[in-house]
Amino acid sequence: MSILAENWTSDFITTNQVKLHYVTQGEGPLMLMLHGFPEFWYSWRHQIPEFAQVYKVVAVDLRGYNESDKPKELSAYSIKELILDVKGLIEGLGYDECVLVGHDWGGFIAWNFAYRYPQMLSKLIVLNLPHPTKFKQGLGTIQQLLKSWYIFFFQLPFLPELYLQADDYRTVGEAFTKMAINKNTFSEADLNAYKDAAAKRGALTAMVNYYRNLFPSLFATQQTQGLLNVPTLMIWGENDLALGQELTYGTEEYVRDFQIRYIPNCSHWVQQECPELVNQYIWEFLNAEPMGE
Repeated sequence: MSILAENWTSDFITTNQVKLHYVTQGEGPLMLMLHGFPEFWYSWRHQIPEFAQVYKVVAVDLRGYNESDKPKELSAYSIKELILDVKGLIEGLGYDECVLVGHDWGGFIAWNFAYRYPQMLSKLIVLNLPHPTKFKQGLGTIQQLLKSWYIFFFQLPFLPELYLQADDYRTVGEAFTKMAINKNTFSEADLNAYKDAAAKRGALTAMVNYYRNLFPSLFATQQTQGLLNVPTLMIWGENDLALGQELTYGTEEYVRDFQIRYIPNCSHWVQQECPELVNQYIWEFLNAEPMGE
């Protein structure tokens, strides 16, 4: 059974020397959606039809994930390459700018892209991923270090891949079911979709290679210093087991036009667990007048 809705189109685009897969619906200004770990485009299934009413929504498989190319070199997953993928996507789809939406790793890429190419974004929306400077500060605390144990585990060779694929990719499924507050959020079909994507040849190593490049990316602080001039919305599920809510405090010091909406009784998987509220907050942000106008 296909997980594609009837009116969604699956397509590929080659940019930055990789072929990227994406799902799209709608016409209009571009809204580009970047997923996190261990996901793929499917994590935006509740947002694609909603925003396709006004936008051309494109939910991409990041390089290394699902049906996109999976380069073998570790360096292929540096933040520099991930930013260039986004730039190439926007241009390759025939646009000068977009509304960029990112969750988890997609959020990290989105923050970095916004600093590098602010002129290519009309608005930025980040879900459950702190500003890179706040995250770096958080990793200096015992509280966040304990939550981020898996980041350090993922630095090891081979073992993370073996761990993730053991017992029919059980850990991939449990990443969703154990973290979700509403245990009915993910159906068996949803979990199987994520497991199937992770099981594609080369995907696990590619997915973990994001983490193996994290520290060089995170500590290149000059990339995300200064005041960001892109209007930005952060949406935060308050019951995130991986990232503490305190990482969001003070973000307004780094973004000129910044809004944050907290969602209680909701996990890291915020757009899947509370899609109606997430969609509402995004619409409110998109329809608001920019600050100072």
